[in-house]
Amino acid sequence: MKALILSGGKGTRLRPLTYTGAKQLVPVANKPILWYGIEGIVAAGITDIGIVISPETGEEVKAKTGDGSRFGAKITYILQSEPAGLAHAVKVARSFLGDSPFIMYLGDNLIQNQLDPFLEIFNKQKLDALILLRPVPNPSAFGVAKVDENGRVLELVEKPKVPPSNLALVGIYFFAPTIHEAIAQIQPSPRGELEITDAIQQLINQQKQVEACNLEGWWLDTGKKDDLLSANQIILDSCIVASTEIKVEGKSQIIGRVQVGKGTEIINSTVRGPVVIGENCRIENCFVGPYSSIGDRVTMIDADIEHSVILQGAKIVAIHQRIVDSVIGQRAQLTNAPARPKALRFMIGDDSQIELA
Repeated sequence: MKALILSGGKGTRLRPLTYTGAKQLVPVANKPILWYGIEGIVAAGITDIGIVISPETGEEVKAKTGDGSRFGAKITYILQSEPAGLAHAVKVARSFLGDSPFIMYLGDNLIQNQLDPFLEIFNKQKLDALILLRPVPNPSAFGVAKVDENGRVLELVEKPKVPPSNLALVGIYFFAPTIHEAIAQIQPSPRGELEITDAIQQLINQQKQVEACNLEGWWLDTGKKDDLLSANQIILDSCIVASTEIKVEGKSQIIGRVQVGKGTEIINSTVRGPVVIGENCRIENCFVGPYSSIGDRVTMIDADIEHSVILQGAKIVAIHQRIVDSVIGQRAQLTNAPARPKALRFMIGDDSQIELA
């Protein structure tokens, strides 16, 4: 059994963060989203992993993630020269996949469930495809499945105007090698892509064994800012273990589950968990509230934050309003300008979102 993780795409919904980096490398609780998927796949006993990358962000993914040894896996990188669809990604990866069954995992997904039970069903029933489904309130935004009472998949539609159900396809699929023949028989969709839903529908039309399982735990598609913050909150709630030794100075208080990296200074500040703070940060005269993640080498002085994600190298100084529900990018600077006349001064990149109250 092999695994294929898709880590291409342009991440338009997370701009401007993704102008300079892969969306799958945006951190949740200070760990790249992509790595949670790798760890889940390895925990299911699959260690031969291919990662599909794009020309724009592939080198960054390779540099950050490495050869897989840190996860106990072997990673092969596969270049998809253009974003021509999920089925196209499988086609590009054919030489890596060979005739092995495989799991396909979209690299910006986070799920609570372990993969082992689904893998066992796929293997025991000798299925051609097993898809994971989850009821959603807005099925038109997803690939949608229609299934019978036994879990057999009857129909798949990509982002339908009139959905046949409220069951969205979670971005995790199990495939037998028969999927390759199905992909060879489909044509690009109206949006010019080879859709994996069309390939699975081809298997259904050929009376192949295609079944579905409902995902019971949480599922997070981290493509938007609020999704990212929700994922950060859930991971901090479920996974953060408090550091046993935290160096603090002055009148600092550490309350609840707080994880702090090496070399970080906390001076005259209150940190209320769950919170994760990276290495070599300086937190001075601050309040860091629950559900905040602060990356490495962040400087915060005279600032309050809560329910926010601050990426590495950012600097926040003398901001006299609490920062909430925010994602602040790498090396960004938020400072209070002393110059008169008193006014707001911005340099804001494309697709940024600013809310002033």
